[in-house]
Amino acid sequence: MRQMLDKLPRISLANLPTPLADLPRLSQQYGGPPLAIKRDDLTGLATGGNKTRKLEFLIADAVARGCDTVITAGGPQSNHCRQTAAAAAIAGLDCQLVLGGEPRPPLGNLLLDELLGATVHWTAGPNRNARMQELAAELTAQGRRPDVIPVGGSNALGAIGYVAAMFELVEQLVEQCRGAPHIVFPTSSGGTQAGIVLGARLAGFAGRITAISVDQVPDEQIPAERADERFLAQVAAVANGAAQLLGADVTLSPADFATNYGYLGAGYGVVGDLERDAIRRLARSEGVLVGPVYSGRALGALLDLAAGGYFAADESVLFWHTGDESALHAYADELT
Repeated sequence: MRQMLDKLPRISLANLPTPLADLPRLSQQYGGPPLAIKRDDLTGLATGGNKTRKLEFLIADAVARGCDTVITAGGPQSNHCRQTAAAAAIAGLDCQLVLGGEPRPPLGNLLLDELLGATVHWTAGPNRNARMQELAAELTAQGRRPDVIPVGGSNALGAIGYVAAMFELVEQLVEQCRGAPHIVFPTSSGGTQAGIVLGARLAGFAGRITAISVDQVPDEQIPAERADERFLAQVAAVANGAAQLLGADVTLSPADFATNYGYLGAGYGVVGDLERDAIRRLARSEGVLVGPVYSGRALGALLDLAAGGYFAADESVLFWHTGDESALHAYADELT
């Protein structure tokens, strides 16, 4: 299966492997299981982040199909959009970003989008996908060759970036003589989650995996133990599409994607005490920054779960840092 990964078109964008390190001072503060961190904030593309792994495959595919433009969408502080703009610059492609909301001062990722040469289009959040398709049609009519990348790069091809990441992690665990930890990470559009769970199956990873939802709200009409079947069905479909691309005889169901919806706070991108405390604790104990939207919320959830005895006594815990700290500058008022 590793050989099949190597056969897919791929452009080198990330500094790999990303470090796997312990968090001894933070672990000591909580007196719980040993905590470690997978530093995908250090992938290196325009300050780094998890989308870089996906874009290695997505941008390579766009180039292979002769596209001259990439179009994608996100929120005003989208990490995916920032990394897509950087990847497009490296590949010599034009980048068009559809952002949900109203124009605002260029802070955080929005400033980086501009510096990286992306063209920004604003629209109402629910209209982002429709606006991307409209923009693609407009550019095609002008003789351009656009490629539309979904929000978060979360499709079957993008998920393969995290299938490869799981093989990388398993190799690191063996090299460092570690057991299989309980992996915790944030999930939003679901592509990283799809790749990690599929990659775990293909790489023979035996540990538990829990995703912390930062914005997906479970359907109240569905029993809690079945969570949000609509969202998890989408994640499973992405994972199964990735398996087909790899020729893997694997089929995953929504039940394979353990997801915690208990830390949604006041909503997507709204910083509360949970995020504020997690950001400060990690920075002041380990000198590592996490972001206000994704990684800060997921780390806060992990620490709360650890304090509440969620993890087994003999279980080590790995926080997979997906890298959104470049947005911190846009949240100064909420963090100070």
